[in-house]
Amino acid sequence: MVKYDEIMVRYGELSTKGKNRGFFINRLAKNIREVLADLTELKITAVRDRAHIVLNGADYAEVSWRLTKVFGIQNFSPSIKVKKDLTELSNTVVALFNEIYQEGMTFKIATKRADHTFELDSTELNLALGDTVFDHFTYAKVQMKKPDITLRVEVREDAIYLSYETIKGAGGMPVGTAGRGHLMLSGGIDSPVAGYLALKRGVEIEAVHFASPPYTSPGALKKAKDLAAKLTVFGGAIQFIEVPFTEIQEEIKAKAPQAYLMTLTRRFMMRVVDRIREERHGKVIINGESLGQVASQTLGSMAVINEVTNTPVIRPVVTMDKIEIIEIAEKIDTFNLSILPFEDCCTVFAPPSPKTNPKLENCLQYEKRFDVEGLVNRAVSGIMVTTITGENWDRQSTDEFADLL
Repeated sequence: MVKYDEIMVRYGELSTKGKNRGFFINRLAKNIREVLADLTELKITAVRDRAHIVLNGADYAEVSWRLTKVFGIQNFSPSIKVKKDLTELSNTVVALFNEIYQEGMTFKIATKRADHTFELDSTELNLALGDTVFDHFTYAKVQMKKPDITLRVEVREDAIYLSYETIKGAGGMPVGTAGRGHLMLSGGIDSPVAGYLALKRGVEIEAVHFASPPYTSPGALKKAKDLAAKLTVFGGAIQFIEVPFTEIQEEIKAKAPQAYLMTLTRRFMMRVVDRIREERHGKVIINGESLGQVASQTLGSMAVINEVTNTPVIRPVVTMDKIEIIEIAEKIDTFNLSILPFEDCCTVFAPPSPKTNPKLENCLQYEKRFDVEGLVNRAVSGIMVTTITGENWDRQSTDEFADLL
């Protein structure tokens, strides 16, 4: 059984970042450390062209699984550390090939010599290790283009590192390199997917969730927090912002026509999240609206709801149909949580026939009945902020929700 000593991480789009490259690398290193924070035995360093994760006995399979989720990683290779001694190196190559090499396979040796004081240069080491393979495997066959196995040999100052696997990473940009956005996170299928797509392009998200107890339950709040925890695997901790929304919803229900309940509710939500964004130095608002999916997600409704803010509103799933969104939700493992039967703010007071093309002048007239500024101020002043990490989330089944149903 191959025992790995280190994982070598190669960066994705960072090669195009010029003078800002250091900022992107440092942010990626921070994200990797957060995602692996509970594995305290690891040693993580990041340099210009790659990062190195020394395992120190940690479970390689667990580390590898987590790394495949982190945005900004192009690929990575588990490596075996060998002393800078030709005999020991040759013996390790033979032992490795005994495990991974089979008759009919082709191979190639690819050496990179960072330590130029080593006794053999790259070409000489390629030939020496190739000869070692031929001496011990009579069926060995070299192939320079697309071999079955490429044994990478890296000669560094401290040791020689061998690797033969290249595992695909998540790609994208390191979370946090594009600035901060505030995700309107309900308990549904769409908003976690929108958050995932924003994370992929480097946006650090803070999750804003509207809670209206007693109309929304503790189970609905827990579901939203667990959805946020699912997203932490892509770039580290997420700030979860719980907004007390009961007073606003009761006011709207008591003083506005039923057909406009949803539009007015969404306008208040947009005001509140925009105020939070401003106070917490975010650049954009993100939500999971998909065009035409529900009454509040028509172009007419979006225009009227957006009227309360000049902040850019990003809708990553706006052109997707439900099947496309569900496919991503299943891929990122949020779907089974999202379909748990807990109602959120948008559904508890939902009218049977909401306006699909609301009029702005009507909204402005109805809003004269409210102390808009006071309602927004009280909601924002009552927020509760929780740091969500992967450790907050129990990876076991969702049976724990049963006693909340």
